Amino acid sequence: MNHRTRPGRSRRLALSLAAAAAVLAASGVALLAPGAAQAASTLGAQAAASGRYFGTAVASGKLGDSTYSTILDREFNMITPENEMKWDTIEPSRGAFNFGPADQIVNHALAHGQQMRGHTTVWHNQLPGWVSSITDANTLRSVMDNHITTEISHFKGKIYAWDVVNEAFADGSSQHRSSVFQNVLGNGFIEEAFRTARAADPAAKLCYNDYNIENWTDAKTQGVYSMVRDFKARGVPIDCVGFQSHFGSGGPPASFQTTLSNFAALGVDVQLTELDIAQAPSAAYTNTVTACMRVARCAGITVWGIRDSDSWRSGESPLLFDGSGNKKAAYSAVLSALGTGTPVSNPPTTAPPTSAPPTSAPPTTTPPTSAPPTGCTASMVAGTVWGDRYNTAVNVTGSSNWIVTVTITAPQKISSTWNISASWDSSGNVMTARPNGNGNSFGFTTMFNGNTGARPRVSCRVG
Repeated sequence: MNHRTRPGRSRRLALSLAAAAAVLAASGVALLAPGAAQAASTLGAQAAASGRYFGTAVASGKLGDSTYSTILDREFNMITPENEMKWDTIEPSRGAFNFGPADQIVNHALAHGQQMRGHTTVWHNQLPGWVSSITDANTLRSVMDNHITTEISHFKGKIYAWDVVNEAFADGSSQHRSSVFQNVLGNGFIEEAFRTARAADPAAKLCYNDYNIENWTDAKTQGVYSMVRDFKARGVPIDCVGFQSHFGSGGPPASFQTTLSNFAALGVDVQLTELDIAQAPSAAYTNTVTACMRVARCAGITVWGIRDSDSWRSGESPLLFDGSGNKKAAYSAVLSALGTGTPVSNPPTTAPPTSAPPTSAPPTTTPPTSAPPTGCTASMVAGTVWGDRYNTAVNVTGSSNWIVTVTITAPQKISSTWNISASWDSSGNVMTARPNGNGNSFGFTTMFNGNTGARPRVSCRVG
């Protein structure tokens, strides 16, 4: 969001993991097996028992925090850099590449036997102004291809999977979002990015990554599904789809497992790439992890941060460790759910049903049995602030059938949203948010555009 390496030398295997290692070798997925003393006692070890990984997003500036790094190296066997591989860090000016912060994370992973996910080569956000201002198609194509080739080549042999293109579809739509890449190069920029990435590193898995594509019937989900199906039919090199999974407190939509299964049936791996759940309910985390465990091609799960204090949604306490690094109840729920997975295998030979609900119980988001309230309340929680943008989370109470109006002060503009179906008025400054099956919490990113003083206003009504 907003918004991976070959394994190091293996440690001694526990006898109970020997079968999992054989499955890994047969399926072509390379993952470190934990030491005997760690078996089933940490997130990474439990995931590895079925041939999967359990990872986290990492900031290079926090590696010196002993609490942070201790949890990182004990619990996780996959790392995604939070910002260090994004365009504004990697190539802040044309042709001038800065790999230092990303190298720091990659070197840490290599030293501790962890794998790496690369995130991300092409994204409309965190993009230097010199790229955003390009209007000539030939220039932009050359710039994009050079950026992908240089970045992926630099890390060749060290990255398990790349998020080649990130968030290219518009919210609530099956169409591509407006971006410099879309506006100048057209729909073909995604295919070109994947073909360029494959040429740069034929061994790395190539992923498309997006948010709000977890609910099977949503237009955005169907748009991404159609693209992946087309790519596979035409031989465009795509190996995996990343589901960011930024959920409200209700957890995943009831159709989440169906969505994962349907994408997997296209012949791609599916991965949960940026998981966090508002308030971290154990049941919601259990349902999310179980959905992955029941899909043979669900290769692994990454949570977006280690402690609540490290989260971009810190006001919602969405992670598995509290701000002091203590395990929360959701940690034990995830550890248990990871133990239910069948080994990773080759894709099924027949496609699963396209509309059947998952066999696991859906998240507990049923309405109360008492009479519904007559109104609703929307409250804002300030999130992370960067130099050019800031995040806001919104929690809705009083009704599950709500409509929240978010008003932004010009020239600020909302650049991305999560956990809602959103629409805008003609000015682009008033957003109407409706639930999309991901609970009663949602959020959005706002670009300052020179106005750093204003903040959004929200109001709620029952739909």
